[in-house]
Amino acid sequence: MLLPVARLLAMTKKLGYGLISVGWMGRLHARSIGKLCDFYPELDADIRFIIAADPVESARKLAVESLGFESASADYMEVINHPDVDIVSICSPNFLHHEIAMAAIKAGKDFWIEKPMGRNEIESKEISEGAIAKSLMTAVGFNYRHAPALMHAKKMIADGQVGEVTNVHVSFIADYVNDPAGAFTWRFENKSAGSGVFGDLLSHGFDLAQFVVADITDVMAQSEIFIKERREAPAGASHFTKSADGALRTVENEDYASGLLKFANGARGTFESSRIAVGPSVEYSLEVRGTNGTVRWNFERLNELEVAMRDGANYGFTRRLAGPGDGEYAAFQPGRGLPMGFDDLKCIEAMLFVKSVLTRKQTAPSVSDCYSAAEITAAAKRSIESGTWQKVLSVGTNRTR
Repeated sequence: MLLPVARLLAMTKKLGYGLISVGWMGRLHARSIGKLCDFYPELDADIRFIIAADPVESARKLAVESLGFESASADYMEVINHPDVDIVSICSPNFLHHEIAMAAIKAGKDFWIEKPMGRNEIESKEISEGAIAKSLMTAVGFNYRHAPALMHAKKMIADGQVGEVTNVHVSFIADYVNDPAGAFTWRFENKSAGSGVFGDLLSHGFDLAQFVVADITDVMAQSEIFIKERREAPAGASHFTKSADGALRTVENEDYASGLLKFANGARGTFESSRIAVGPSVEYSLEVRGTNGTVRWNFERLNELEVAMRDGANYGFTRRLAGPGDGEYAAFQPGRGLPMGFDDLKCIEAMLFVKSVLTRKQTAPSVSDCYSAAEITAAAKRSIESGTWQKVLSVGTNRTR
């Protein structure tokens, strides 16, 4: 029996949405929130785009004219303090994450924040503990978790299909600043970025390894800065800017990092990350080997999972395409093998955030998950300084596994 329209409207959950920073990631957050009614109508969420904040006038204009926000401001506190805003996206540069997140916590606003959440483990801990103390629902931009093929790998491991996990390799290799003529931006100074590939790339890698396998307990690491100087670019330029002609600046954080890992379930692991590789652009991969089999996934082929089973009919790796039944695949595509992309993974993340807010149950990757990744980075940095294995501080509260 069809429900009366008035009753349907009464059942709809209304949320006011605010966005802070209307760059590429901010626009993606807003588009993902806006698509929820198409991909997840069962949420019954009516999300009103209230206000966006950005210091750049053209970004504010885009927020209103293209993204559908009712208003825009240069002051992010107008988003935080707006009485009609219930949920907030924080997509600012790294050095503003802590300041803005703490303001959202003080105002009691549920928030979705990009990684690295803080410039270090201290800032990350303050955000995590602050959100927990206020019983806030949160989400962190660990979007690679949501690839349906990877979700199938997680299920295979949890079900024991690969046997006892023996070793893990996580690799986040990129090329986005491999040109020595590439511009010096805030990403290359520690007071703004906090770290190099540890925060930018390995925060994802460490989270993936913990999400799929088990907590990381010990780290031995090394790192290096290979392009030691870069020229400043004009204000507003990105790290993709070429042929900058400003003052020569010293690069303060790592271009490359690698090392060894120990997991709580007894598995051993290796990790590697680069932002200056030549060839791989987004070779973000996880390989998990067990006593019965191996699974490996690479973001460059995010819809595929490679599987090898010791007792398989044809020994060696076979390709398994993602399909309905794998994670959130069925919300986007009706049949196996139809491609999904990066934007779809962010839409899944938006869904998990809004679902967390509506149910008051944390289902999205949380600020505690991001704090855990920050503690792994902290241990890795201690290892680099000491040349020894370092214990990772356990973060057990409000994690999503």
